[in-house]
Amino acid sequence: MVVLMSRAPLLERSIGADRLARWHGVGGRAFIVLLVIHVVAAVHSWMLSHWEDAFTASLAVLGMPGLVAATAGTVLFGVIAVMSVRAARRSVSYETWHGIHLLSYIALALSFTHELAGPDLAGRPGLQIAWTLFFVCALGLVLRYRVLKPLEHAWRHRLRIERLVPEADGVVSVILRGRHIDELRVEAGQFFRWRFLAPGVWRSAHPFSLSAPPGDDLLRITVKALGNGSHTLHSLRPGTRVLAEGPYGAMTHRKRTRESVLLIAGGVGITPMRALFEELEVGDGSLTLLYRASRDDDVIFRDELEEIARLRGASIVWMIGPSTDPRNSMTGANLTRLVPDVAARDVYVCASRGLSRAVRSALKDAGHPPARLHEEVFAF
Repeated sequence: MVVLMSRAPLLERSIGADRLARWHGVGGRAFIVLLVIHVVAAVHSWMLSHWEDAFTASLAVLGMPGLVAATAGTVLFGVIAVMSVRAARRSVSYETWHGIHLLSYIALALSFTHELAGPDLAGRPGLQIAWTLFFVCALGLVLRYRVLKPLEHAWRHRLRIERLVPEADGVVSVILRGRHIDELRVEAGQFFRWRFLAPGVWRSAHPFSLSAPPGDDLLRITVKALGNGSHTLHSLRPGTRVLAEGPYGAMTHRKRTRESVLLIAGGVGITPMRALFEELEVGDGSLTLLYRASRDDDVIFRDELEEIARLRGASIVWMIGPSTDPRNSMTGANLTRLVPDVAARDVYVCASRGLSRAVRSALKDAGHPPARLHEEVFAF
């Protein structure tokens, strides 16, 4: 679980942050279930072998090496598990959820002595050394890529907010200036985890894709005010220091298997699609951007997108208006009408969870192979 969330570039770029997070979620649930079984089974075994009641057996088990600390670690894991339930996540901010999740490192430290002293490893120095090395490697990845690398970037690139540019209602672009930006080797479709060193937002890193290719030591991200953290970003001042982890993400040109490409964006999901729309090379194929928004006022980068389409000979399909209008319905028939060869293209998607589900269903109905659909989801 620690390795999956270590943000090691090899994993992030080849597998994708969203898939790693899903694996982490599934593995985390299995871990909690096994942990509970282990606790219950240990006490029950002592009860049977010593003819004692549950309370006396629990006290006896707690007397084993490292068990008091391990029990405290188990309680912390339980708190993390409860706060990871979807209903609980919805009731707290991302910053609070993230802070509680960091307790897992304390829980691991509290339980480590018991793991080495337990019956599976006790008296087996070779296994104890190997188990310790596994932990050292996992925590080493976390230290390297979640702590040291951002500090290296901060020293090397010296990123600061240069200005904020309103783009639409509740949407602002953050222009950042730094040094040696070309060394980041970021590709269109990738993202960074940004930590803005300002009150109210410095505690957590937010994943935002670049909304334009880097240039002249400038980077641009575009943020919609959705939660407390992203809303606070709209009031940041020029000169604010920024730590950036990345680039991450597998939704790049490397995923392509066909020359022709369809990009589908919903709302602020246009940010990575706009970068791909400008940089993706299609050769003799076709490049189409389908942009879904509820109102004209919600459209971001309209002028930029139309200029890119003109210069590149690409096309834009505007799907603007209420979802109750049949013309805006995300169905297989509609997709095929708007992009007749959709089944033969690679498709990149960045949209809300609901729209993404509708797109997947529509592509399936249109005969599009799931292997040629590329997307990343950053919901926590």
